[in-house]
Amino acid sequence: MRRRLINSTLAVVLVVIAVFGVSLVIVETRTIQSGAQESVASEAVRLVGIVESRLGSGEKLTPEILSEQITAKRYAEIGVPGRPRIEIGSRPAGDVIESTQHGDRGETVTVQEPRSTVSAEIGRTLLVILAVAILAILAAVVLAVRQARRLTAPLTDLAETAERLGSGDPRPRHRRYGVQELDRVADVLDASAERIARMLTAERRLAADASHQLRTPLTALSMRLEEITVTDDPDTVKEEATIALGQVERLTDVVQRLLTNSRDPRSGSAVAFDLDEVVKQQVEEWRPAYRSAGRAIVRSGKKGLRAVGTPGAVAQVLATLIENSLMHGDGTVALRTRVTGNQAVVEVTDAGRGVPPDLGSRVFERTVSGRNSTGLGLAVARDLAEADGGRLELLQQHPPVFALFLAREAEPSSGE
Repeated sequence: MRRRLINSTLAVVLVVIAVFGVSLVIVETRTIQSGAQESVASEAVRLVGIVESRLGSGEKLTPEILSEQITAKRYAEIGVPGRPRIEIGSRPAGDVIESTQHGDRGETVTVQEPRSTVSAEIGRTLLVILAVAILAILAAVVLAVRQARRLTAPLTDLAETAERLGSGDPRPRHRRYGVQELDRVADVLDASAERIARMLTAERRLAADASHQLRTPLTALSMRLEEITVTDDPDTVKEEATIALGQVERLTDVVQRLLTNSRDPRSGSAVAFDLDEVVKQQVEEWRPAYRSAGRAIVRSGKKGLRAVGTPGAVAQVLATLIENSLMHGDGTVALRTRVTGNQAVVEVTDAGRGVPPDLGSRVFERTVSGRNSTGLGLAVARDLAEADGGRLELLQQHPPVFALFLAREAEPSSGE
């Protein structure tokens, strides 16, 4: 492309120089020739005047006196009636420019100039025009090269940016080049890079969240399936299969919620549900794990609460809090339900060391962890809670008290 730009620029310059250069040569040649003819004629008129003046005053006419009145390299012939002709200078050979003038006393003056003198002047003019044309061409080459670099360098840079986007590097470069069209392309590429970066971040976040949230439930599910494979009691098989199917449904709901949040965190599918049933189900599911660890899990508080949210998401939030207490806490884990204003609250607490003082509210940030874990669990749980209009808070650091706030179902008004 750079070569094409240079060639096209030079072609335009050469055409302009050819058109105007030829016209200038023609005009200058005619001007020089016309000027030389007028100069010779003017000199002949001047000599006629001098001759008439001397004849009128009775002065002598000699070649020595008149030679001072004629331009060098010119030849003059003066004829006066009754007197010999007077010649000034050397008669030029070859083609000449000539002018003959007649006086009132019958005198005749003829002035000649070699045409070679005019040709030499025309040649010098042509050399000047040629030198100017060469300088113009050189200047055009320099400008064409600079302009080609100014245009091709940004295009090369934009091509590299597009290649980086295609290779999976979505970082915007924020480079501008002072050319409106190229800057527009750069704006579009930077906007595309930012969109791709957001999409990749959302996909990676979804993968990390799903991996973290599904790890423990899948392990529990696989354990129940193993129980089914080693027992011959139909009632036990049925019971374990029923629980496993419930876990599969909740896992499906959690995956759907993660996918929905990754696309639009504000979209929710909240419904009114029995909060006691979700709390009871979580306590029963986690009781074997706590029993194996020599610990207990209990529930207390207000019964018969109905909240607004996604049951699967609420169950996953509670599972995250219960799992954190199992892994990082100590003693008995207690789930307590209560009411505050128009909200239903589920508090999860244990007798462990709690949240380190340096973490505080940062415990809900991604990658923030005080126990060498991934730091994703509480962050994902908070996102799940907020997706349905709830919120997850740390009410107390030691002993730790986490609270899930959910909107309560509006109670029907009693009619008279």
